[in-house]
Amino acid sequence: MVVVVSSCCCGGGGGGRLRHRGPDWSGLFVDEAAGVYLAHERLAIIDPASGDQPLFNETKEIVVAVNGEIYNHEALKAGMKAHQYNTQSDCEVIAHLYEEIGEEVVVKLDGMFSFVLVDLRDKSFIAARDPLGITPLYLGWGSDGSVWFASEMKALKDDCERFVTFPPGHIYSSKEGGLRRYYNPPWFNESIPAEPYDPLILRHAFEKSVIKRLMTDVPFGVLLSGGLDSSLVAAVAQRHLAGSKAAKQWGNKLHSFCVGLEGSPDLKAAREVADYIGTVHKEFHFTVQEGLDAISDVIYHIETYDVTTIRASTPMFLMSRKIKALGVKMVLSGEGSDEIFGGYLYFHKAPSKEEFHKETCRKLKALHLYDNLRANKSTSAWGLEARVPFLDKDFVNLAMSIDPAVKMVNVKEGRIEKWIMRKAFDDEENPYLPKHILYRQKEQFSDGVGYSWIDGLKDHAASQVTDKMLANAKHVYPYNTPNTKEGYYYRMVFERCFPQESARLTVPGGPSVACSTAAAIAWDKAWANNLDPSGRAATGVHDSAYEGDAPADSAANHKSDAGLINLKVDSAVLEVGA
Repeated sequence: MVVVVSSCCCGGGGGGRLRHRGPDWSGLFVDEAAGVYLAHERLAIIDPASGDQPLFNETKEIVVAVNGEIYNHEALKAGMKAHQYNTQSDCEVIAHLYEEIGEEVVVKLDGMFSFVLVDLRDKSFIAARDPLGITPLYLGWGSDGSVWFASEMKALKDDCERFVTFPPGHIYSSKEGGLRRYYNPPWFNESIPAEPYDPLILRHAFEKSVIKRLMTDVPFGVLLSGGLDSSLVAAVAQRHLAGSKAAKQWGNKLHSFCVGLEGSPDLKAAREVADYIGTVHKEFHFTVQEGLDAISDVIYHIETYDVTTIRASTPMFLMSRKIKALGVKMVLSGEGSDEIFGGYLYFHKAPSKEEFHKETCRKLKALHLYDNLRANKSTSAWGLEARVPFLDKDFVNLAMSIDPAVKMVNVKEGRIEKWIMRKAFDDEENPYLPKHILYRQKEQFSDGVGYSWIDGLKDHAASQVTDKMLANAKHVYPYNTPNTKEGYYYRMVFERCFPQESARLTVPGGPSVACSTAAAIAWDKAWANNLDPSGRAATGVHDSAYEGDAPADSAANHKSDAGLINLKVDSAVLEVGA
């Protein structure tokens, strides 16, 4: 069998179509006798001077190309036999650990990663993706029997007869001839947990997650929208930056970044948080026209036609270009919190703790198709790496073991969405955030960057798509048929970039209300007649709906200006870092 790999950080194959992901160096390994071709485009974060890939073990019989970061590489080295390391790269440990324990290497890794490893001793190979799919990976097959892997499907589309999304938490083994799941946490089978909630344990676990992601040899920062999640990431990072290796290289001041239209809610909230925690803050403005002009590039880079993902990806795409121009190569972001803690407003309607928990499980399992895809590809389009502390493997397993009853909204008890994270960081003696920020209700990203952004997108789509075109959509696009002009417009752009059947099948579909899964629609009978994938369908659960009912001292009364708006959210999956 021939193995052709365009891996991971990533590119080389497909005519250098992935060079944007790794502009720092191009690496190539070829062994024609074994039928192996490894191409790698590097974004240098750890050991920029000598960590070029592919990487090898001592004998160069094991070769690996990796996209991502292995946060526990030093601990792994300490527990292994003595090896000769050729670089200081955190990823080299994979080759040496595989030499010792074989395919079980994937279970030992703590980080975000997609990699392909070739064992020249027996001409076998494996490919693997991190437990929650933070880094992207695709798997394809050529008509000549070749097997391909790449971080983006644009590198595969012209050479593979068929390609698919490589599932998170899986390993592909040439010895076994296919995929198997290696990540099997208790929450994956959706059984209902019962561990009691301890705010300090949750706080310390999250702090540990943020601290380990400060591992960097290059300038870095944090995406700050002023929402709860990005604000917690920024506050914890700023608090623990002093004394770290990163601080010794780049100083004790954390840099934060926000994007929005002039006067948008996020810009105001982010500036207030930045002033409070003491970051060096930069805000970037964009116009609706600049966003519209970027749509084609955004769809090409993020490789989806999902409406809410494109809405949120565009401001992030524009911001990432500006951040990279400042010399920053890595940012912390806040994806994952809403899935873990039921932060989307439709969770207010969960009929029981069992249904609440099962929906969080479903959301986590699908995250690689939505927010992870957006966060990684919007930033990687400009050679910028996004790290997501909320999706730390240990933190997720802890948070998903907590009795879901305490995650649920309870207005009479003063509990709004994500209350257990808010409570965990509500420190009266040494506050992490101002109270009104800590208890600011969710403002989804597409609206947070400015309310006219969505209106502009819809108006533009209406000018490009006629009523007749939409009426015949089911004949033109029988799979995942768009039901709005905006969706039809995005689909047209996507099909021009990726006309293959395999490409359109990588994008999820199905009914949704306010970013819910299809199963959650049963929570409210009215939703069945209002299948709106945006947040607008959940307007009845915003703070304003609770006025007069909540206790005077409850969290529901900690309102920001954004919280006073009756959630005109027609929006994307979440705020940047929120």
